[in-house]
Amino acid sequence: MLGVPGVFRGLGHRGFAAFAAGLAATLAALLVAAPAEAGQPAWTGTWATAQHASYDPGTSEVTVRIPVRVSAGGSSVRIRLTNGFTDQPVTIGHATVGLRGSGSAVAHPYELRFGGKREVTIAAGGDAASDPVRLAVPARSDLVVSLYFPGRLTHISQHWMGLQTVYWTPDGGGDHASDADGDAFTRTDSAFPFLTGVDVRGGDTAGAVVALGDSITDGASSTANTNRRWPDYLAARLSACSSTAGVLNEGISGNRITAGTDGNPSALDRLERDVLSQPNARTVVLFEGVNDLSWGGATGDQVIDGMKEIARRAHARGLRVIGATVVPYRGWGDYWTEAKEADRQKVNTFVRSGGVFDDYADFDKAVRDPADPTRYAAAFDSGDHLHPNDTGMKAFADAVDLAALGVARDCPSARVRLTPYQPSLRAGQATPMTTTVTNAGPTAVTRVSTRLKLPHGWSAEPVGSARIHTLAPGERAAVTWAVTPAADAAWGTHPIKVDASWSQGGRPRHDSDGVDATVVPVPSGVRAPYLTTATAEDAQYAQNSGRSGDQFAIWAGGRDLSGGMDEKAAVYLPGAAPRSGSVTARVVGQTGGGPSAKAGIAVAGDLTAPEKGGYAVLTMSAQYGVEFMTDSDGDGRLDTWAGGGSSYHPAWLRLVRDGTTYTAYASADGTAWQRVGTETVPSASGSGDAGLVASAVNLNYPGQTTTAVFDSFSVTE
Repeated sequence: MLGVPGVFRGLGHRGFAAFAAGLAATLAALLVAAPAEAGQPAWTGTWATAQHASYDPGTSEVTVRIPVRVSAGGSSVRIRLTNGFTDQPVTIGHATVGLRGSGSAVAHPYELRFGGKREVTIAAGGDAASDPVRLAVPARSDLVVSLYFPGRLTHISQHWMGLQTVYWTPDGGGDHASDADGDAFTRTDSAFPFLTGVDVRGGDTAGAVVALGDSITDGASSTANTNRRWPDYLAARLSACSSTAGVLNEGISGNRITAGTDGNPSALDRLERDVLSQPNARTVVLFEGVNDLSWGGATGDQVIDGMKEIARRAHARGLRVIGATVVPYRGWGDYWTEAKEADRQKVNTFVRSGGVFDDYADFDKAVRDPADPTRYAAAFDSGDHLHPNDTGMKAFADAVDLAALGVARDCPSARVRLTPYQPSLRAGQATPMTTTVTNAGPTAVTRVSTRLKLPHGWSAEPVGSARIHTLAPGERAAVTWAVTPAADAAWGTHPIKVDASWSQGGRPRHDSDGVDATVVPVPSGVRAPYLTTATAEDAQYAQNSGRSGDQFAIWAGGRDLSGGMDEKAAVYLPGAAPRSGSVTARVVGQTGGGPSAKAGIAVAGDLTAPEKGGYAVLTMSAQYGVEFMTDSDGDGRLDTWAGGGSSYHPAWLRLVRDGTTYTAYASADGTAWQRVGTETVPSASGSGDAGLVASAVNLNYPGQTTTAVFDSFSVTE
């Protein structure tokens, strides 16, 4: 939220003012590159992102594969590229687009041309659009764009917080844009390079809705690779209408209305590029202001003035403008004060009062705590007290009146929601869950029914009838279910969905919802040949042998796992780690403990006495991401460190040993592995123990414990 990390700062950036000055010329070039054919319908944006930074990747002859979730569908597709934040041209030697298979695979890559040519060079600060490709693109489907860069790639213009795994070939990997399989793409990232938009035509869209925002719109703290940003949820709602709309996410982390920075232009400065020039844009949802008020030094009046200017310019171009209220942020660092809260309330009163915006979405009301409106309600808070979790993102989308957007037609008037939002269940035991149907439309709906969709072997029984005869406008009705996971249900996250159906104006309509239910372990110990060892307080263990293999759980305290402390709990196989081979496991999830609580894999000559040599640990932590630590001098203390990056779960971790050399790898999917680091551990000799470890790292959080769940533990020679 506080801006672009140093690694992403623009290299050779000519300044946004220079970029804006050349905007008219680049837009003209865009139109020349991809003219509309006579008699063809207009293009509509179905996916977009706001480029805002560049960096030198230090690589050559590489191909990138970018998966994107489109909003609206169509029968033809084109892509838009930008080189907007650099001072050097870039050449794309080959490009393809196709529907996603799985991971980095593409069902069928279709060749892209630019003005009839396979290769395109984009000038510094310039843009390009591909020629149309005939491709049936279903709404809410995944497309994959592949770009090959011949020669040295000197820079990448990008949107850095993609929250989506993007796949790269290794340096020198060559042209793999036409590959159907993804075997060549062995490196991963999470930023969107060069790609700035995907457009469709030939579908049932009436236009596009542009979400102009900051890191909350960008999706910060939502679950990566699941498309759970609030614009994604809004697109899902719109897809149920008879005529749908594209939804374009133009959020940038750290963005403000009243001021910008190099690499992060203000909402006012980027309005033309990111909103007004979007293909067939009809409506903009303006959701900004929290950065201006919290840390940006702006007053409420200055934010209001900026909102008025955005509305004036959008209205002048024929767009509807929906204002969103500024969310609460008390508890986010030390930015909140009573004076700033008064400014937030002033801005929100302006947004709600009408006269400037065509309508408003009350995002503040959707997520605030009724007992303390200056804070998020716990159910919607990601934990940092500013960014919502997935459920909060959904609440934002629910707060948007689809009719007020002015693009979609004949939308379902009722909605179903499943609660609790983050249920915890135990295998074989019933837990109550509730489906609630709300009629938000102007007329009654009838013959309402709900049905749960559960994982294999689970059961659900309604407490009473699951049918609702009639819901008048504004009414809601609830059905409680007793949900019982299978006795051998795997620990971890399982999707539970609800489908609702009803009659609206004599026509059958539908809605659905879902939550991620967590089946939690219960301490029970482990079985031979596994052993346990602990130097942390409150250590407990469990083992679950299900149809998909063994799972393990560790509960542990512990002040720290590195440096002068080695406080951990471990489940291990004695003597299983070979002199040459690998140890692999998946961290399914981790809860509790301090922000740098760690869970992962470990090897040592003797894990009960690491000072005997060969000690190395590879973990994931919320604060530091992947952490590879070794004992360089044989005293049993971890004193080297490599790693970093964002935290993610599930996390695949692998330690590869070759004599005294250890190399660490991590993966989000178990197929594309990133090397974390390589270290020599002179004290490593012979075989050793291999295991799973966890530490609460609660030095500054006394008494806290952590719970870590693992599976896929294996040792290979």
